[in-house]
This record gives sequence, C-alpha cells and structure tokens, in this order.
Amino acid sequence: MPKQSTNHILLIRPVEFFSNDQTALTNHYQQSSQKKDKNKILQEALIEFDSFEQMLKNNQILLTTLEGRKGCPDNIYPNWALTFEDKTMNLFSMMAENRRLEKSEHHISLLNKTYRTTIDFSNFEKDSIFLEGTSSMVLDRINKIAYMGVSARSNKELALQWANLNGFELVTFETESHNGEAIYHTDLVMYIGTNLAVVSIDSVKKDYQSKVIKRLSKSHELMEISRDQVQEFCGNCIEIKDIDNKPKLLMSSAAYEAHSVRQKQTLLKYYSDIIHSDLNCIEKYGGGSARCMVMELF
Repeated sequence: MPKQSTNHILLIRPVEFFSNDQTALTNHYQQSSQKKDKNKILQEALIEFDSFEQMLKNNQILLTTLEGRKGCPDNIYPNWALTFEDKTMNLFSMMAENRRLEKSEHHISLLNKTYRTTIDFSNFEKDSIFLEGTSSMVLDRINKIAYMGVSARSNKELALQWANLNGFELVTFETESHNGEAIYHTDLVMYIGTNLAVVSIDSVKKDYQSKVIKRLSKSHELMEISRDQVQEFCGNCIEIKDIDNKPKLLMSSAAYEAHSVRQKQTLLKYYSDIIHSDLNCIEKYGGGSARCMVMELF
C-alpha cells in the first residue's frame, strides 16, 4: 500500500528572502517588505530557517538541505516538484517568473540522481497556465485522490491532466479568503495525514462544502479549523515520520498557538508529537509556512 508520508524531506536554505512583488497580487498572506532592509529580513529568516532545520534534526527527521540561488526570493518554498515511492518526479508550472528560476538545473540534476522526471509541466508557463505542485494540490497518496482549490495559480484543466497521467481522482472546489478572493494555494486550507484530514470548511465556498466533506469522510476522520485559523497557518501543516517511522505533525509556532486545547488533543490521537518552530518572519514576508518549506522525498 502506498505511504501517505515520509521520513526524509528536502529544505532549501535561501540566499535571498523578501516579499515577492511578482506574487503579491495573488498571495494575500504575505506583507510587503519594500520599506524594510532586505539584508535584515534575510538574516532574520535565516535564523528561523536554521532553528527549523535543527528542530527537525532533533526530532530524528532525515534531511537534505540545498542552497538557494540569487533572484529567487521564494526559494525557501520548494513546491515546484513532487516525488513518488517508485522514484519518479514531477515538475510544475509556476506563475511568477522569478519562481520559475527556482527549478535550477543544479537542483533538478541532484534530484535526478534518485528520481526520474516523468512529467514536466514547465512549458505551460509560456501559455500562462499554472499548477504549483504540492501547494496547489493536497494529495491523499494512499487513496490516490488530489484535492484542489481552483485559483490563478491552480488551473483545473492542467490538474485534471496531471491526475489522469498519475491515476489520481481529482476533487476541485472554490475557496474564499476574508476579502472574498480565492485562496492562492490549497495547502493553506487543508492537509491530509494517514488517518486524519484537517480542513477549513468555511474557507470553501458553500456550493462545494458538502462535496469536500463527503469525499474526505470516506477515507479519513475529519477535524475542522476556522477561517481565522487559516490566517495563522493552521492549515499549512504536514505529517512526517521520524527514523523510527513514528508519525509527527509539523507546523509553525504561530499555528500551534492558534490551535485550541481540544484540537491539540485530537491531533495527538493521531501523532506521537506536534513539532513546531517560530517562522514569524518567513510567514510574514513569504506568505507561506511550515508545509510550504518542505519537499517530501519518498
């Protein structure tokens, strides 16, 4: 049976980090850093990154860390590729031009030492058709279902093509943030573990809510988070395993503090531990959190 999660993850330590002007129109969770000293922001982000990396090591998670590149302010979020247990890899189309640079020949060649690229959707970028990998689609790997909130960065037709090529069922829906606009990435709204799925139903438009609940309930126990908790990145979490294959839940400290006591008790029924680290600067200027920072290596 396929595994939902892995004990080996990839991180990319940024060379540059600041709020990306090219993603600002669609990412309502990032704040502008235009009036800030970029070097100070980078140093603060690196302190958080290094603490995050050390926290993962302390929790016996296998890590591969690569160095980022200049011109890529979002390099810290490696959501442009995904890997499978059969040692294949898919590459995706990214909306922002400077995010396309993250798919460097160096990083891809390193991954290709272990993973064979079977799908590369990069050519769709020139047609302005985007599907931003593991952020656009939240995968139920065991049951081969991909959940996706449609947005400017998550194209339904391209997602259906991906699903057909990989033998996945695609479940699409529409989302809305506090300002009524689509939430740019699905992995802010929900995540799926081996036995538990967590979703912000009130971030899903009403016409799609019953569809999402019904499909998730067929395979998983459900826990709901609120739209306010999405703002605190409570949906941007991920199940990972340590070297002894004990399942742990990874999130930021802001997300951890935003969970209620009852929600934490529910999570601990499914996970040996909830591990978290302070990512305030990264969340503030990048608009993504803990889940966005990891690429799963199967």
